[in-house]
Amino acid sequence: MAEVTETQLPGVGVRYEFKTGDKDHVGVVHHHSGRREIVVYDRKDPDVARSVLELSADDSRTLSDLLGASQVTEALAAVQQRIEGLTLEWIEVAEESEMADRSIGDGELRTRTGASVVAVIRGDVSEPAPSPEYVLEAGDVVVAVGTTDGLELLRQALRP
Repeated sequence: MAEVTETQLPGVGVRYEFKTGDKDHVGVVHHHSGRREIVVYDRKDPDVARSVLELSADDSRTLSDLLGASQVTEALAAVQQRIEGLTLEWIEVAEESEMADRSIGDGELRTRTGASVVAVIRGDVSEPAPSPEYVLEAGDVVVAVGTTDGLELLRQALRP
């Protein structure tokens, strides 16, 4: 797989770029509005766009399906069904939560709930595999894995 670089574009969104096997320089700009642009840069001058294709959010989903993303989603769903009792969930930390401004370890979340925090999303930044010292803030989105019962206990701790 090609190496992808990511560049934040303040006020616009995020640009992802990579080189194809044929050495074409390709970029995808994700605008905050949901619009996408696919850019193919000139081989001799990487600052010049040889071609730009604008896609709406619906167009992007259609192209994604045509390129096989739906097949990946279906494959992941099939794997998840084979792992009996495992659930992945996103839970926002409420302002009134006992966990707001506390670390994951201080809250003993895994011990109390049996669910594991596998990532935290704060605004546009994700923290994969946060340490027990990671301090949660109101508005953070906790990505957790566990049983249905364990995730319900975690939800109660994060969203009283």
